[in-house]
Amino acid sequence: MPEKITEADIDIIQRIIPHRYPFLLIDKVRDIVPGISAVGIKNVTCNEPHFQGHFPGTPIMPGVTIIEAMAQTAAVMVGVTLDLIDKELLVYFMSVDNCKFRRKVVPGDVLELHVSVMRGGARIWKFRAEARVEDEVATSVEFAAMFHLTAEE
Repeated sequence: MPEKITEADIDIIQRIIPHRYPFLLIDKVRDIVPGISAVGIKNVTCNEPHFQGHFPGTPIMPGVTIIEAMAQTAAVMVGVTLDLIDKELLVYFMSVDNCKFRRKVVPGDVLELHVSVMRGGARIWKFRAEARVEDEVATSVEFAAMFHLTAEE
């Protein structure tokens, strides 16, 4: 029986989702409970390309990149759940609902991306997520995504 994966380092993340620099927005996924939940970790640094223009002199992580980091966390959790390591997985947003931004995310923050499954299936999943910095909610959202293996085309 294969070992149960509860944490994904950058190597496992890149074996599940196709994202690469500069669009790979998570550094680690921990506390993976297959089909239920996971926590992504994003170490926010001043070297990230979006900070050149958002905003010069006052770097703030764009809200859409926070949502994308949550989606990448969800994709890793689904990849572990469905045993999709090394399977060429693509993920497509289907909806983003009830999004709220409560706190700025800035260089030096460690963003914890708490993702839980609202509804799961083979291809279409719905999630609830919160991005937190030091236990303070920065962003909350619900989103749906479709999971597609490129070999299925």
